[in-house]
Amino acid sequence: MVEAFFQAISPIELDVYARALAAQQQVRQHIDHAHAQALERLRYQAALAQRQCSRVDPDNRLVAAELECRWEAALRELKQAETAYVQHQQTPIVPLRLTPELKAAFTTIGQQLPQLWNTPILSQPQKKALLRCLIDKVVLHRSARDSVQTRIVWKGGATTTVQLPISVGSWAELSSANKMEAHILTLSREGTSDQEIAKQLSDLGYRSPMRQAVLPSTVKTIRLRHHLFQKRSQSHPRAIPGYLTVSQLAQVLDISRHWVYDRIHNGCIHISKDAHTGLYLFPDTPATLETFKQLTAGTLHNLRFS
Repeated sequence: MVEAFFQAISPIELDVYARALAAQQQVRQHIDHAHAQALERLRYQAALAQRQCSRVDPDNRLVAAELECRWEAALRELKQAETAYVQHQQTPIVPLRLTPELKAAFTTIGQQLPQLWNTPILSQPQKKALLRCLIDKVVLHRSARDSVQTRIVWKGGATTTVQLPISVGSWAELSSANKMEAHILTLSREGTSDQEIAKQLSDLGYRSPMRQAVLPSTVKTIRLRHHLFQKRSQSHPRAIPGYLTVSQLAQVLDISRHWVYDRIHNGCIHISKDAHTGLYLFPDTPATLETFKQLTAGTLHNLRFS
């Protein structure tokens, strides 16, 4: 909204304002012409009713009474329309004209306001008041799950429509998910790194569900989902005799492996990576499973593995 506001107060918009005034005057002329045509039609109908009433035989009282009622109704309608037209003419819409001094001040404000906007000089109420001086209302329409169509209605009736991206909770809710996935698979098969793929997709206008750009982690997730591995350690979890990896432990206990990693990183689980495999290895014993069950239940708060 603020960016659109800055564009609206730029000097270029002064020409748009002048064109809007000309369009307003043209609409006024069309309305006046329509009023004149309506009055002409009502005058013709009143004259026609008068002629019909004058030609009827006075002895035919029922017909004469009916025609006289029609004539009176036509005269009343004509009188009401003439009164409304006179009132319309007496209250013309006088558009606000910008003086040269006001135009100069307006241009100066447009040049300085963007620099002042994020400084303590302008308070939040003052910023809102500035926006309301040009913006009449803002209409939001959820055009897709991951975007909102925003229509700004300016004072005077002009509108600006922009499509704004919004955060979503999952990959499937992105409207461009299928196209982006195809790009990721193609570039991954060509050997492009996750970081470079994320940069290329961001430059093309794609984004991750919760960010306005594509994250390398998003690329990695899609790549691994299709079993495209860049190094051997990204393949299926290794089977280490006598030990359980984090993934294997999480599968046995039916918990998230991210839950285990989180407890390792915050110190609840004390363990070091195996020097040979580079993995966290837990003894594959009933005691290990029992202590983890107590940790998940909250009866234990720390575990230590040598």
